[in-house]
Amino acid sequence: MLQIQENVSLINFNTFGVEASAHYFVEINHKEELAELFMDPQWKQTPMLVLGGGSNMLLLNDFAGLVIRINIRGIEHRISHTDIHVEAGAGEVWNDLVNFCIARGYAGLENLSLIPGSVGASPIQNIGAYGVELKDVFQSCEAFEIATCQFKTFTKADCKFDYRESVFKSELKGQYIIVSVKFLLSLVPNFNLKYGVIEQELTARGITKPTLKDVSQVVSHIRVSKLPDPSTIGNAGSFFKNPVISTAEFSPIHQQHPEVVNYPAGDGQVKLAAGWLIEQCGWKGKVVGNTGTWKNQALVLVNHGGATGEEVYSFSSQIIDSVYTKFGVTLQREVNIIS
Repeated sequence: MLQIQENVSLINFNTFGVEASAHYFVEINHKEELAELFMDPQWKQTPMLVLGGGSNMLLLNDFAGLVIRINIRGIEHRISHTDIHVEAGAGEVWNDLVNFCIARGYAGLENLSLIPGSVGASPIQNIGAYGVELKDVFQSCEAFEIATCQFKTFTKADCKFDYRESVFKSELKGQYIIVSVKFLLSLVPNFNLKYGVIEQELTARGITKPTLKDVSQVVSHIRVSKLPDPSTIGNAGSFFKNPVISTAEFSPIHQQHPEVVNYPAGDGQVKLAAGWLIEQCGWKGKVVGNTGTWKNQALVLVNHGGATGEEVYSFSSQIIDSVYTKFGVTLQREVNIIS
């Protein structure tokens, strides 16, 4: 029997460590419990927030509706020649899945090591790091349709993946709850080492023929050196998306700032490093009230203790204005803003 709790603090359910409460709160441990929950018509009419690891969100206020925490666990895997089919419950911790696969020699997730959050959130956000995105290893996902109480399978094409985007963040937002994700991995690694300083770090360690574990450890080392641990200081990882602009827009920026950090994005577009842009505007390591940017990575906003969601949001707006004034580039928040 599902237990609906009332007036539950969410401070331990969001990695920003922002104090907010949920009017109603329920934890889902099996996908069938979603059908049980929504058989009660009142919940279909109630504002809803689905939580996994709470790592990619900023709560601005108390949540007046129902918070659903997805805790569906389990990892299954099947080998077909050199292909590996892995299915994981939406409530699995993302990095636990990565470690599970690396320990068995299943290649494809190594560049995505140490990304915070849950498996269920990965296709919503099309998570990515160091030249690899979720869509590169995604096969399908199973999701619960709230309106019909039916389960549906979404293929890669169905998900309409884009940079930190998917159909679940656009036209189907709030209509489905992901319960499991299937990945297509391989026994034959195809390493992507060009993005960031992965290759440089491997060379520094004297590694010329890296293993999956080597790449994962290097990626984890780089992330730890740049990003704060949410268990010690509140944050949601990268707060802003790396902006993608046309080559025509990039040209005057490059002329004025030849050192601008950029990457080719295809189709006549260029991806800029948001952290670099923010740092050039003097925000790196800056503290304003209870919030600020991380000392080692200007892309990350932190809660130094007691910051409200509104305080963090206001601070992020100042950064957006500052970058636009200096570079003519509008940063977009990667973190989901929950008002």
